[in-house]
Amino acid sequence: MTSSPAPPPVCPAAPAHHRPLRRLTARGRDETHRGVSSLELFFDLCFIVAIAQAGAQLVHAMVGGHTSEGILNYLMIFFAIWWAWMNFTWFASAYDNDDVLYRIVTLIQIAGVLVLTAGVSQAFEEHAYPVVILGYVIMRLAMTVQWLRVARSSQGPERTMALRYAIGLCQIGWLGLLALPEADRPWVFLVMALVEMVVPLYAERAHPTPWHPHHIAERYGLLTLIVLGETIAAATVAVKSGIDEHEDLGELVPIAAGGLLIIFAAWWVYFAVPIHGHLRSNRQSFLWGYGHYLIFVSGAAIGAGLEVAVEQAVGKAHLSTLSASAAVTLPTALFLLTVWALHSRFYKMGIAQQSVLPATALLVVVCTFLGHWAVLAAGLVAALAVAAGVTLTALWASPERGKGEESAAVPIL
Repeated sequence: MTSSPAPPPVCPAAPAHHRPLRRLTARGRDETHRGVSSLELFFDLCFIVAIAQAGAQLVHAMVGGHTSEGILNYLMIFFAIWWAWMNFTWFASAYDNDDVLYRIVTLIQIAGVLVLTAGVSQAFEEHAYPVVILGYVIMRLAMTVQWLRVARSSQGPERTMALRYAIGLCQIGWLGLLALPEADRPWVFLVMALVEMVVPLYAERAHPTPWHPHHIAERYGLLTLIVLGETIAAATVAVKSGIDEHEDLGELVPIAAGGLLIIFAAWWVYFAVPIHGHLRSNRQSFLWGYGHYLIFVSGAAIGAGLEVAVEQAVGKAHLSTLSASAAVTLPTALFLLTVWALHSRFYKMGIAQQSVLPATALLVVVCTFLGHWAVLAAGLVAALAVAAGVTLTALWASPERGKGEESAAVPIL
C-alpha cells in the first residue's frame, strides 16, 4: 500500500503588521525601544547632500566678495531643506507604519531633495529658483499624501488635525515666488516661512500628534552628527587643497587645529545632556524643534567658514582676515549659545554652570579680532569651556557638597 503524499502546508494570512498596505494610524508615545529606522537614516543622508551643496555655494559667494548676498541665499535655501526634513521627522515619529506606500512616498520625498539640491548652484549664482522650488514642492506634495492617509484612517479631532496639515502646506505661495521681482523675494519668503511655522501650531490645536520624545531626540541628534561630520569633511578638503598648493603650513595649521577643536567641542556640548526628558509637551517641543534651525544652520556654516578661512590664508579670497575669521567665530558662537538655550540651561546647577556657554560664546566672538590666530584661539576657548564644564560638574558632585542632599545626575556642560 502506497502512502499518499503529504498535503502542502497551508499558508496563514499575513499578520496585519506585515501586510504591504496598512492604515496609517498613530503610534504610541510610550513605545519602548523606539529607534530610528533605516529609511529615516537614508532620508537624512540624502538631505546632507543638499546641505553640503548650500555650504559650498556659501563659500564660493564669500570668497568672491559677495558675503551678504551669499548669507541671505544660504539662510533661505537652508530653511527649505530644514523645514522639509523637520516635517517628515515629526510625522514619522507619530505615524510611521513602514508599509509599501509609506516607503514609496518617502522615496518620492527623497527625489524632491535631490531635485532641490540640483538647483542650489543656480539659485546662488543666477538668482533663479525654479528648480529649488520644484524640488521643495515635490517634497511637500508627498507630505500632503501622507497626511491625507492619516485623515482617511482617523476620525474626529485627529482627522481635523490631519486635514489642517494637508491643506495648510502653502504650495501656491511658494510657487508665487517665481513671479515676483528679485528684490521682493526675501521679504515674501520671510512671510511664507512664518506662515509655514504657524501651520503646526494651528493644526495641533485640534489634536496633538503622538510623537515619541526619545525618537525625536535621537533624530535631531543624528542630523546634528551628520552636519558636524560634513563640517569636518569640508574643512579637511579645504586644508588639503591649501597644502597641495602651498608648501608653507604656518597659516594653515592653526586653522586646522582650531577648527578641529571647535567641532569636537560642538559635539561635546550638544550631547552632554539627554534632552528627551525636557520634551514633555507641544509647547516645549515646538520651541525646541524650531530652535534647531539655528543649531543646524550654524553647525553647517562652521565648515563653510573654515573653508573661507583657508582660502583667505592662501590668498585666494577677496575678503579681509577679519571677515574670514568672523566666518568661523560667529557661527561657532551662535551654535554654543543656541545649544545652551535649548539644551544645557535646563540641567545646569548654579550660576557658574549656567555661565559657561554664554561666556564662551562671547569670548569666541572676541577671538575674531586676533588676526590669523583667531580660529585657533576660538578652538582653544571652546576646549577650555568643555574643561570648565567637566570641572564644575565634578565639584558639584563631590562628596562634601553632596552631604545631606539627594544625589542627582548633573551634565558636564
